[in-house]
Amino acid sequence: MKYDHQSIETRWQKKWEDSGIFQCDTEADKPKYYVLEMFPYPSGNIHMGHVRNYSIGDVVARFKRMQGFNVLHPMGWDAFGLPAENAAIKNGTHPAKWTFANIDNMRSQLKRLGYSYDWQREVATCTPEYYRWEQLFFLRFLEKGLVYRKKAAQNWCPKCHTVLANEQVIEGLCWRCDSAVEQKELTQWFLRITDYAEELLADLSKLENGWPERVLSMQRNWIGKSTGAEIRFALDGRDDSITVFTTRPDTIFGATFMSIAPEHPLVEELIDGKPQADGVRAFVERIRNMDRIDRQSDTLEKEGVFTGAYCVNPFTGRKMPIWVANFVLAEYGTGAVMAVPAHDQRDFEFARKYDLPMQVVIQPQGEALDPATMSAAWTEAGALVNSGNFDGLANEDAKQRIADDLETTGNGRRTINYRLRDWNISRQRYWGAPIPVIYCDACGVVPEKEENLPVVLPLDVKTHDDGRSPLPHTPAFYECTCPVCGGKARRETDTMDTFVESSWYFARYTDATNDKAPFTPDALRYWLPVDQYIGGVEHAILHLLYSRFFTKALRDCGFIELDEPFANLLTQGMVLMDGSKMSKSKGNVVDPTEMIARYGADTVRLFCLFAAPPERDFDWSESGIEGSYRFVGRVWRLVEELREHLLAVGACSSTAEDAKTPVARELRLKEHATVRKAGDDLNDRFQFNTAIAAVMELVNALYLAKDELVADESGRKVLSSAMSTVLTLLSPFTPHLSEELWALLGHTESVSTLPWPRWKEDALVRDTVTLVVQVNGKLRGKLDIPADASREEVETLALNEPNVLRYLEGVTVRKVVVIPGKLVNVVVS
Repeated sequence: MKYDHQSIETRWQKKWEDSGIFQCDTEADKPKYYVLEMFPYPSGNIHMGHVRNYSIGDVVARFKRMQGFNVLHPMGWDAFGLPAENAAIKNGTHPAKWTFANIDNMRSQLKRLGYSYDWQREVATCTPEYYRWEQLFFLRFLEKGLVYRKKAAQNWCPKCHTVLANEQVIEGLCWRCDSAVEQKELTQWFLRITDYAEELLADLSKLENGWPERVLSMQRNWIGKSTGAEIRFALDGRDDSITVFTTRPDTIFGATFMSIAPEHPLVEELIDGKPQADGVRAFVERIRNMDRIDRQSDTLEKEGVFTGAYCVNPFTGRKMPIWVANFVLAEYGTGAVMAVPAHDQRDFEFARKYDLPMQVVIQPQGEALDPATMSAAWTEAGALVNSGNFDGLANEDAKQRIADDLETTGNGRRTINYRLRDWNISRQRYWGAPIPVIYCDACGVVPEKEENLPVVLPLDVKTHDDGRSPLPHTPAFYECTCPVCGGKARRETDTMDTFVESSWYFARYTDATNDKAPFTPDALRYWLPVDQYIGGVEHAILHLLYSRFFTKALRDCGFIELDEPFANLLTQGMVLMDGSKMSKSKGNVVDPTEMIARYGADTVRLFCLFAAPPERDFDWSESGIEGSYRFVGRVWRLVEELREHLLAVGACSSTAEDAKTPVARELRLKEHATVRKAGDDLNDRFQFNTAIAAVMELVNALYLAKDELVADESGRKVLSSAMSTVLTLLSPFTPHLSEELWALLGHTESVSTLPWPRWKEDALVRDTVTLVVQVNGKLRGKLDIPADASREEVETLALNEPNVLRYLEGVTVRKVVVIPGKLVNVVVS
């Protein structure tokens, strides 16, 4: 029979779907395993990155089922957001029509790959059935004070016509369209992720055994905890003060000027009526539109302008000029920095440029720093000088003593600062979940009533060619009645950031068809946390951080009972072409549909899993996929050739009594060793490539042993057992091939429902072992000896091996070295 992958694969896919073999439900008496790959944005077609990601997850799901787990393996669509809207506008269609057509196509592509999803749990985030619960969460967060609205400078993408969260600005560019991001004053809705900064940081320790260290480090750095002090500097000639945050209170006596951010709210007050006012305003306008990442760069040319105002150092009484500086950010600390040019490199460069005073207050041991001759700031440890009563203290001790003084005098306090900023979830675009808030002239900002949810996104609107949202121009949507007073009101026309949808979808999968609640407590308790999450490292400080926060917020609102959503995380590598990321612009894209048509889904899956360990990148190659195709054909031909001799037995079913010959015993040993190796590789390390390699070696052993073993019944039992083991072990990787050949051997049950084979210790014990014999390190013979031979017996046999005896004539044996199971070395002189 010809291996017709097209008909074989589609036939088995239909059987799986018709039987509902991969559907699951809670089973209290069975251990659960929840494996989840990050769900796709419905772009229209899957790419090789999808194939690798979802193939990894499918092997895990199938393997865990074989281990006896009740496995939840769902799939859905991250279907709202800018890309869908922009693509729909470009193609002259409605985002909903474009999105659902893409979902239909991609669903078919995923099914064609034979993934074992529970499709009854499918979700699409753009449906009211999904986002109604997201709107409920918003209202509960609002009740709890986790949602607020404020006006501030925001990251604005002029091409996408919307604001972006800080995490969505990559090196000054929009994460979606790569346009330069500007700053724009807008009133927006925020989630208080900063309320959870300390818990988000501390709970990373709970993930250390299950998450890659790289991701944990990225999150720690993004949260950015700094321990220090806030210090108040009185404004000269005024009754108020300006506050700074510093991690170096030990350098307070060396503060000679103040630097504030262009966005600082005091700028206008400080320059009011001063001759510098116009120059400061021009500088502020120029710097505010600079990239924030560039403004923090060590290579940035430091620039500033004097405001004409002064503050007073609370320890020295020095009048310090207040400058607006390009390297100070409003969102870090207080937006103001006490400048200590002798001990901070940025301040040093700034002071040198503008000829500002410099005071040394920390001296290294054995040196006397002079500001006039310093070529760089001294930022290392030392003893305090020119610091009043604190002179002579080691600077680390001085940090605590000065902090004590600040709190005693009321000039400051110990505090902790975080780089993390609250999450801006307002988007000025159409294709997103409506924010369930109403504005009433009489009542102000009013939450929608829960019983009125969902606030449905209207589908009968026409999008604008330039990307602006049609919602503010759609009276049928925004005109409404105030839930409090019953008067005329206006509905919020911003929609939610699409990352809100992906921050809780994993919980919805546990109870995806529930139309009375987002999920039930019983379903959550049984299924969560996700046991194995799989996705790209690029989501480390976007989706993964947001999901952790959202889980904790849902917990505190009484929805969920756990702290962390994902127990284990695997970040898969990319599929490259000639060392480069695949992209249409480079013309190096490999189409999965074309590959499936040519080689079959099993071959495509196998190559993606065999080419490299899952966490590493690998290059797509024609020779590589051809090699996988040849292996699939080799297994097919082996069963075809031996079918009339093979018995319908299970994996690892032959006995020691069946293995009567050395060839049979060796094949049985290889069979059980392969089961152990593949099981360890899958269970402990997800090393799919080495597990597949082990099965390939077993297939080679079958080819070598087949001609001898078909001759008698006991040999056929050993051969049949080993062949059944091959098909069972391959079933997570090449499920269609395994199902077809399993059925050809006469089995009536699906190979997908079989337990993982159990290897036997006795099968791994060799009756005989082969040792090499060396004389002075040179190979001179080989021995086949009983595996339980004693050291003395091994020595005797080695010294009497005929070929070895030739090299012992006329010499003296000084020593015999025996390395059990490997070699014997006879040392002579």
